[in-house]
Amino acid sequence: MLLELLLLLAAADPWRPAYHFTPEKNWMNDPNGLVYSGGEYHLFYQHNPFGNSWGHMSWGHAVSPDLLHWRHLPLALAEENGVMIFSGSVVTDGNRMVAIYTGHTAERQTQNLAFSDDRGRTWTKFKGNPVLDIQQKDFRDPKVFRYRGRWIMTVALPREHKVRFYSSSDLMKWEFLSDFGPAGATGGIWECPDLFELDGQWVLVVNLNPGGVAGGSGGQYFVGDFDGKSFRAVNTEPLWIDYGRDLYATISFYGTPGRRVWMGWMSNWQYAGREPTSTWRTAQSLPRELRIKGGRVLQAPIREVNQLRGAEVRDVARFQGEVYELEATLTPGASIALRRGPREETVLGFRNGELFLDRTKSGNVNFDPTFAGVQKAPVRDSASVRVRVFVDRSSVEVFANGGESTITDRIFPGPESLGIEVRGATKVRLWPLAHSMDAR
Repeated sequence: MLLELLLLLAAADPWRPAYHFTPEKNWMNDPNGLVYSGGEYHLFYQHNPFGNSWGHMSWGHAVSPDLLHWRHLPLALAEENGVMIFSGSVVTDGNRMVAIYTGHTAERQTQNLAFSDDRGRTWTKFKGNPVLDIQQKDFRDPKVFRYRGRWIMTVALPREHKVRFYSSSDLMKWEFLSDFGPAGATGGIWECPDLFELDGQWVLVVNLNPGGVAGGSGGQYFVGDFDGKSFRAVNTEPLWIDYGRDLYATISFYGTPGRRVWMGWMSNWQYAGREPTSTWRTAQSLPRELRIKGGRVLQAPIREVNQLRGAEVRDVARFQGEVYELEATLTPGASIALRRGPREETVLGFRNGELFLDRTKSGNVNFDPTFAGVQKAPVRDSASVRVRVFVDRSSVEVFANGGESTITDRIFPGPESLGIEVRGATKVRLWPLAHSMDAR
C-alpha cells in the first residue's frame, strides 16, 4: 500500500524535491540576499517570473523559521525599464533591510540599492542608483558585510578573474580598496564572491563557470587573511567547495547567530536549461554549517535537518523510498546503490582512495550529453570513509568524514527506482525524512 501511494504521488510531479527549496513555478538560479533578520531566514534568488528558462532576471523571495520550512512570498525586486536584477546580497541597517544588487543591461553592469522597512515584504529602489559604476560590461554580484564599523563589498570582475574590494560608511558612496586575483582556477569567468571570517581565519569564495573540478560550473575557495583592505591567500591552488556537478553560486547568510551557514544553486550551467522538469526548474542545496580545520572548510548539513527524521529503518535491504538520510562506512571496494530499480541505480562507492558517485544509470540522463558521468572526491584516509547521504526526489548530497569532502549531484530516476542495495558497506543506518517543502 505504501509503495502504491509513493508511485501515485511521484507520477504527479516526480522530481519536485521534498526538503530542498524550489520555486513555486518557473526558472530559478543563484541564491541571493541570504540574511537572518527578525527571527526569519530570508532566501532571495534569481528568478524568471515569466517562464521556465533563464531570462527577465528578478529576485524571488521566501522566508523560513528554520532553513527547512519555506514560505513563498511575492516577487521582491523586478526587472524594470530594461534593467535586470542580477545577483547580490542583503544586510540589515537598524530596522531596515538593504539589498545591494547588480543592475544588468546589455552594455553595462552597475551596483544598486533597494530598501525595505517591512521585513522584506516590499522594496523601494534607491532613487540615486547606481551607487557604483565603473562603466564595464562585466562587473557583478556584490556581497556586503560589516567590518570594524564600515561596510565591505566584494564584487567580481568576471573576465579578469579578479575579486574587487570596496569600503563604505553609508552603503551609498564606495571607496576602492584592492583587487585579488587572478589565482587558483581560472578556466572560466569568476562570479558570486563571498568573504567571511571562520574560526579566526578568512575564507574567500569564488565561483567559476566553466572550469569546475567536475566539469562546467563549480566553486573554489581561498583561505588567508583580510586586514580591512586586502585579502592575502595561503593557498595558491584551488580548494574545491564540492566535487559533484551540481553546486554553484555558493554564498553565506548575513547575520546568522553563532554560526556560518551557506547554500548554493543545485544545478550546472552546462545543462540547467534542459533539466527535464516542467512548471519549475532547478533547486537549492541543503543549507550547510561551516567550520575550518587544517586550512580546509568542513561542511555539515544544518542541525535542523534532524527534525525531519522519522523512525530509523531496521531492515535497510527491504526499504523502499525516495526521501531519506543514510549513514554508512565504506571500505575499499564497497558501495551502495541508491534509488535502485529494475534498470536504474545511482551508485556511491569507495575505491583507489576516492569516494565516487556514479549517475550514469540514475534515470533520465539523455536530456543533455554532458549529464551522465562519475564524480570523484578525495578522501584523506585510504582505509575507510564514513558518509552521511541525503537523498531527495531529484538529488543526492554526500558528506564524507565530517564534511571534509562533499559531492552534490542531481538525478532524475523513474518512479519505480525506490530500492537500496548495500554492497559491502557497514554500519549502515537509514531514516526516512519528512516532507518539509512538498508542493504537491
